[in-house]
Amino acid sequence: MSAEDERRLARVALTWLAEPGTRAVHHLVERHGPVATLDLLLDGGSPDGWLHTTVAARSAAGDARAVAAESLERADRLGARLVTPDDEEWPAQVASLAALRLPDVSRRVDGETAPPLCFWVRGSWPLGEALDRSVAVVGARAATGYGQHVATELGYGLAERDWTVVSGGAFGIDAAAHRGALTAGGLTVAVLACGLDRPYPMGNAALFDRIAETGLLVSEWPPGAEPLRPRFLIRNRVIAAGTRGTVVVEASARSGATQTARRAIHANRVAMVVPGPVTSAMSVGAHEFLREHAKARLVTGVAHVLEEVGRIGADLAPLARGPQRATDALDDDARSLLEALPRRGAMGVDRLSARAGVDVRTALRKLSLLEELSMVVRRDDGYALAPPAKQKRAVAETSGRPVT
Repeated sequence: MSAEDERRLARVALTWLAEPGTRAVHHLVERHGPVATLDLLLDGGSPDGWLHTTVAARSAAGDARAVAAESLERADRLGARLVTPDDEEWPAQVASLAALRLPDVSRRVDGETAPPLCFWVRGSWPLGEALDRSVAVVGARAATGYGQHVATELGYGLAERDWTVVSGGAFGIDAAAHRGALTAGGLTVAVLACGLDRPYPMGNAALFDRIAETGLLVSEWPPGAEPLRPRFLIRNRVIAAGTRGTVVVEASARSGATQTARRAIHANRVAMVVPGPVTSAMSVGAHEFLREHAKARLVTGVAHVLEEVGRIGADLAPLARGPQRATDALDDDARSLLEALPRRGAMGVDRLSARAGVDVRTALRKLSLLEELSMVVRRDDGYALAPPAKQKRAVAETSGRPVT
């Protein structure tokens, strides 16, 4: 076996002995390399008591190197590949997880947020290239129709603009975002919390196959690994750090989606939240996240998302504006005269100018312009408002041209 193969085998074995993200393992690999670290742990030389116990328990179930070799063979039969930091397609941005520290940590899973040792990948795209311009869209499994509509639109819009849509492959928001990207013919990546040969949930098996055909299925766990509850939070750190930003569409009071966004903020990525109805239980977690994190950004569509994660000055969202009205381009005097006209009937210039508070000369000039714009009509007994059909044409005619 070549030295490179030994290193790859050691990384797989280490991931089996200790869950991905374990900081003590990461530090040892950085210091000694994967092969020496594996030898050290198997000899009982772990500097961490919890890690020592975990390695001993896992080793009692089998030989780590043999398990790793079987995993590589299993992945080959599956059509999957192992990607390590020594490979060109490794996503360099996940290295930032080395500095990720979540505040007020009470659970081990929130403290063990180190960079991955390796990835298992199914799909033809190079992993690093796929994640280079990527946005995560995550949210509730029990999504509402509103949430699924928004997630689908985000997935479609981002993919249409050549951004990779990343999510976790779950029911609800995740699946909607993936499907939106697929419908647009774009690239989408599902980051799983289990082995690639047993994607969870099984109800999305057809969706996972579609993603693998045109995008990527990614996991830190070897084939055969079960989708245990803590693994979803471990997985979420990769979604947060591997993308340029994370969008939460819907989230209940206790939601893994907000945990992903929390990791994004502390990994110096953009965390974004789509607001929802205040009457919906699926909005509680999302809205609370906005209230608690000053760095979180409120977004309502693709344009807002791209403004946050895109190029500075090049991906600005258009300002939100109401429908254009014919009167938007009028100056104050013209508006005053228009408002002074009776809703029915006509009014003479002298009375109209007094009612509007402008002099007669100004009134005549402005009324001529308003007549030209089909907003008023001149009659024998004065001026009157033009019929509604004529006023509608004034919207296009006055667009961008102030009346003075």
